[in-house]
Amino acid sequence: MNQAISAASFARLPNGIRLHYTSRGTPGQPLALFLHGFPEYCGAWDELLPIFGSEYFAVAPDLRGYNLSSQPRNLDAYRLRSVVEDLVELIVSLGYQRAAVIGHDWGGSAAWRLASAHPERIERLVIVNAPHPNALARELSCNPAQQVASRHVNWLRSPDMEDALAADDFARLKDWLRSMPRAGHAWLTPERLQRYVQVWRRGLTGALNYYRASPLHPAAESSEATAALRLNAEHFFVGVPTLVLWGMRDESLVPELLDGLEQWVPDVMIERFAAATHWIVHEEPRRVAERVLAFLAPPGLAARPASIS
Repeated sequence: MNQAISAASFARLPNGIRLHYTSRGTPGQPLALFLHGFPEYCGAWDELLPIFGSEYFAVAPDLRGYNLSSQPRNLDAYRLRSVVEDLVELIVSLGYQRAAVIGHDWGGSAAWRLASAHPERIERLVIVNAPHPNALARELSCNPAQQVASRHVNWLRSPDMEDALAADDFARLKDWLRSMPRAGHAWLTPERLQRYVQVWRRGLTGALNYYRASPLHPAAESSEATAALRLNAEHFFVGVPTLVLWGMRDESLVPELLDGLEQWVPDVMIERFAAATHWIVHEEPRRVAERVLAFLAPPGLAARPASIS
């Protein structure tokens, strides 16, 4: 843990997108890809990346639209099929055919889609508080608690949201990060918060366009629109070995999203973190790292204990 995460690196993809990423480990080691969510960036994984560097080439990209990666203007560029295209091309551009993929929030949504559309690119899949699309469609259709919990999605989809979030030097986004009841200010140091502010100043439109481009959101006035939403289950079947880590105090995602997951992900293990929220990676980084290392370890080979300084 005494070596710094790599300086900025960039992958120029055949589709024209440039992805910025940080990494630990040596190219040639097994590839582990860490995917962040909103309103974060590749730095979301700064505590975990060094733990994996001795055994993996651990890479955390800024997703398209975020921070130093390309920020296309076209709304359609933020549909998950385009994000998945980036990830496939990133894996290949790094010199690999397959990767272990770990995703949180929107990074988890992209990871679900990557695993269903391109299972040949996935060694193992780890999802952290990101609902399977079929489960989310189901709960948005019939679960009032999830409909209420997802109201912020409609707020984030509004056309003037960039200005609202940037007001008072990004006060709302700062409060969002400070809302972590267990990680609190121990994780969110002034230096780290300033890095987040620098990221947000580079633009919020790309990050918000993930919400605007998604069909999975509650109806604005009633449940009729989401009640009519149906996804083709076959399009989101995930056959690769999958570990789901879930903070049970997530205020945006109800626990029922885990129910029946086996029908779409037959080879799945679910571990519930009773005291954790949506920000589980920052609240319990050691435990998250230990569970991921154990899951990724080859059969018969014990994973080494996680060490976080």
